[in-house]
Amino acid sequence: MDDSIYISLRFALYIDLMLLFGLALFGLYSLRGKERADGAVLNFGSLLVGTALIGILLSMVAMLQMAKTMSGVSSVMELHHHILQMMLMDTDVGLTWMVRIASLTLAVIAATLNRRSPALSLWLATLCGAIALATLAWTGHGAMDEGSRRYLHFTSDIVHLLGAGSWLGALAAFALLLRSTNLTGDLQIRLLARTLTGFESAGTLIVATLAITGIVNYLMVVGPAFETLISSTYGALLSLKVFLFAGMLVFAAVNRFHLSPLLERSIQADTHTVAINALRRSMILEFSVAVIIMGLVAWLGTLSPEMEMSAESP
Repeated sequence: MDDSIYISLRFALYIDLMLLFGLALFGLYSLRGKERADGAVLNFGSLLVGTALIGILLSMVAMLQMAKTMSGVSSVMELHHHILQMMLMDTDVGLTWMVRIASLTLAVIAATLNRRSPALSLWLATLCGAIALATLAWTGHGAMDEGSRRYLHFTSDIVHLLGAGSWLGALAAFALLLRSTNLTGDLQIRLLARTLTGFESAGTLIVATLAITGIVNYLMVVGPAFETLISSTYGALLSLKVFLFAGMLVFAAVNRFHLSPLLERSIQADTHTVAINALRRSMILEFSVAVIIMGLVAWLGTLSPEMEMSAESP
C-alpha cells in the first residue's frame, strides 16, 4: 500500500512540476510581447500559481509519507520531530526538499507579477520551475552513486527532467490553444499556426536531449548489458517506456510534417476546421501517452535492477 501511495505521489509531482516549468518556458520561446501577459493567450497567472501551489502541497505530503515509511511511526508529533531532526537537516533529500519549497514559493510570487511584467514573470517562473523540477533527481537512482559518477548521473537526470518538462509543457500549451473557445478568430488561428511552426526547432532539441540523456541514464543504472530488459520488472517497464516514447515521436512527426503544413494551407483557403480537429486528436493522444510515460518513470524510480537481478540469481 505504501509503495503505491509513494509512486502515485511521485507521478503527481512529476506531472505538476513539469507543467510549471514547461508552460512558463513555452511562454518565453513561443509568445511575443503582450502575448505573454496573463489572459492574452494563456492564463499564465492561474496556471502557474495553481501548479506551484499544488507542487508545494504534494511535496509536503510526499515528505510526510517518506518520513512515515522510514521511521515506522504514524503520530503527527513524532513525524514532525523525525522530519525536522533527521530528514530536513541531515539528508540530501531534505535539503533538496527545502530548495523545492523555496523555489515553488518564489514561482507563486513571480506568477502574480505577470500582468505588470510578463517577460520578467515568465523568466522567473521558468527558473524557479527548473530548480524545483531538478530536485526530483535526488529521489532517483543517481542518489545511490558516489564521487564523480554521482554528479554525472545527477546532471544527466536533471537535463532529462528538463527536456521532458519542456515537451509536456508544450503539449499542454497546445492543448489549451486548441480549445474551441480559444479559436474564435483569424488572429488566434494564425497564432496557433505560428507557435506550431516555431516549436519545430525546440522540439528537435528536446527529442535529441531526451534520447541522449536516456541512453546515459540507462548505462548509469544498468550498464551496457541488455539482459535486464527481458529478465526484470525494471527492464519490462523501461522497454514499454521506450516503445511509448517512439510512439510520441511518430505523433510529433505527423504534427510537424503533415498537420502543421495542412493548417498553414487551410488558413490561406479559409477551411481550417478539418486541420484543427486533426491537430486536437493528435495532441490528445500524444499528451495521453506522455502521461502514461510519466507514470512509468515514477514507478521505475522506485525499482532497483541490481537487486532484481541478484534476487533471481541462484
